[in-house]
Amino acid sequence: MKKSTQIQLSVMMFLEFFIWGGWFVTLGTFLGNNLGATGAETGMAYSTQSWGAIVAPFIIGLIADRFFNAERILGVLHIIGALLMYQMSQATEFQTFYPYVLGYMMAYMPTLALVNAVAFNQMKDPAKEFSFIRVWGTVGWIVAGLTISYVFQWDSRDGVQNGWLQNTFLMTALASAALGVYSFVLPKTPPHKDRGEKVSLASILGLDALKLLKDRNFLMFFISSILICIPLAFYYQNANPFLTEIGVTNPTGKMTIGQVSEVLFMLLLPIFFKRYGFKKTIMLGMLAWAIRYVLFAFGNADDLSVMLLLGIALHGICYDFFFVSGQIYTDSKAGEQFKSAAQGMITLATYGLGMLVGFWVAGQVSDAFILEGGLHTWKEIWLFPAGFALIVLVLFLFGFKNEKIAYKDS
Repeated sequence: MKKSTQIQLSVMMFLEFFIWGGWFVTLGTFLGNNLGATGAETGMAYSTQSWGAIVAPFIIGLIADRFFNAERILGVLHIIGALLMYQMSQATEFQTFYPYVLGYMMAYMPTLALVNAVAFNQMKDPAKEFSFIRVWGTVGWIVAGLTISYVFQWDSRDGVQNGWLQNTFLMTALASAALGVYSFVLPKTPPHKDRGEKVSLASILGLDALKLLKDRNFLMFFISSILICIPLAFYYQNANPFLTEIGVTNPTGKMTIGQVSEVLFMLLLPIFFKRYGFKKTIMLGMLAWAIRYVLFAFGNADDLSVMLLLGIALHGICYDFFFVSGQIYTDSKAGEQFKSAAQGMITLATYGLGMLVGFWVAGQVSDAFILEGGLHTWKEIWLFPAGFALIVLVLFLFGFKNEKIAYKDS
């Protein structure tokens, strides 16, 4: 790959995840403080990610794969996203805000696959080249958090009270517009399927891989993947409002420790996977979710408790050791014929069904432990997902039989 192309793709990834990290982390805090949203309404807003994940395969399978260049669709979707993001910044009540965030996520979620398609199309050896491109997405997310906390201080106590988090949507709208225009000068990525080729609903949603569920181990992994998304949703929806409410300074910036951890444990994953195998690796990921929430339940912000920092830093184990190792496991079980279908099915089950249920549960639990004045009893809120993660861990422990997984690192 040419150096200029590598730089182009790296900028694309940086902007793609700068956009996501620039508003999604602080969404719960914004909704509660700026719009007076309830926990259930906040859950509805976050669940738009799941609806977007459900819609995404149709946009990719019916349009991007068959009719138009991926980089052009990427550009159009981000320009549409910029307009919707601006409208979100102007909303003054949840009923006005919700249709815009729903439309935005239906436009944004397909772009996650499109940026990968554009990147992979330029690579001769994706196993070696992709990680150097994708890491800039994580950098973009980190920079977004640091910008919010340390450059503009929109998430400071004064910022939250004065409604400054509204500016995160304006910042993201500008970045989305920039990526939309920039996409049209990215390397050309033409559709890889013939327009006349028949396409089925089953193939679009990855349902061709349902036969893998006949394997008991894969079925147990599939069910566990859906269930673990319930405690996962608590972090996305509640972590920033929690840290803000208990008085942690620069909470969004401090949460980027999780992304730094994600990069570190991504490098350690191959070593752990080879030495201890798939079952122990994924169980450690589940256990990390439980430990993280126990740390949140008993941590405090008086001196920025080590327990809180450790809970944030566990993100790398929580995400990489479960979801990334799960992708490796799925790839090994699917075989050449069903690789794409199997990954699509798992994505739809987790980010679609699992997270949809998870955000609803998180909203209901948050509303159940709210006090007068809008404050929460966070200990009880965090102990719920901690206990739930332990239940999933026990189910997987006794339901999944040990098996050797072929794993090729790059």
